[in-house]
Amino acid sequence: HAGKQICILPAKLINGGVAGLVGVTCVFPIDLAKTRLQNQQGQGVYTGMRDCLVKTLRSEGFFGMYRGAAVNLTLVTPEKAIKLAANDFFRHLLSRDGYEGNFTL
Repeated sequence: HAGKQICILPAKLINGGVAGLVGVTCVFPIDLAKTRLQNQQGQGVYTGMRDCLVKTLRSEGFFGMYRGAAVNLTLVTPEKAIKLAANDFFRHLLSRDGYEGNFTL
């Protein structure tokens, strides 16, 4: 059973990394708009989230919505890969031999 777990570990890491990539890709434009709204410091450049996204899209294009995303992708992808693979590994480890792991704190 342990040999099978080791063999599928790379697949679990890849799946976790892909999940991280998809998550950052979906959320990054919203995070970018949030940061820009916070940084305008009373200048009133944007009236809200939607206004910020529309103005960014018009002035910088589609890829402007992902300006600075490389850092997040570089950090989040391995973090999610390790977290999801470790979660699955420990879930299998703790649920072995019929023990379901009903923990109380």
